[in-house]
Amino acid sequence: MAEKKKLNPTLKLVLDIGPLILFFAANAKFGIYTATGAFMVAVLVALSVSYVLTQRIEVMPLVTAVIVLVFGGLTIVLQDELFIKLKPTIIYVLFAGALFFGLAFNKPLLGMLFDSVFNLTEEGWRKLTWRWAFFFVFLAVVNEVVWRTQSTDFWVNFKLFGVVPLTFIFGALQYPLLMKHSVETKE
Repeated sequence: MAEKKKLNPTLKLVLDIGPLILFFAANAKFGIYTATGAFMVAVLVALSVSYVLTQRIEVMPLVTAVIVLVFGGLTIVLQDELFIKLKPTIIYVLFAGALFFGLAFNKPLLGMLFDSVFNLTEEGWRKLTWRWAFFFVFLAVVNEVVWRTQSTDFWVNFKLFGVVPLTFIFGALQYPLLMKHSVETKE
């Protein structure tokens, strides 16, 4: 079996966050509807570049792209920003639901997604999956509170300057768990 091609970590970060940065910049200059269209195109470009370089499409970016296209399309066609504001909540709830579903069947899905990145014990994968599932629930609630109580510009800024740093911080805080449950591999 051939080894999976991996993206350079910096390029992966650019492909993951680049569309959001473009969304932020386009919103500041042209407004939410143009920003939504630019976001849709950028997500498709990022997915395409990832596919060309790895010859596969990962599940999470694909699900995200489909939801961005559906809700972005509804936002533009109906000229109603509600749909693009709901998109993060739906993605977070879907990710949390998938993780909880996997845990219910004793299949920590993070282990399947990131087994090539981390080598953890079953207990480690289970704990990490619980933590990320609850974090996605937290993000869904926060998104709902922010878009319902703040302006569209504030919400767009919060997505880039609030959610992205929160996610990086949360991920970094998982380091002790990763170290505690790491499995030594012999080469």
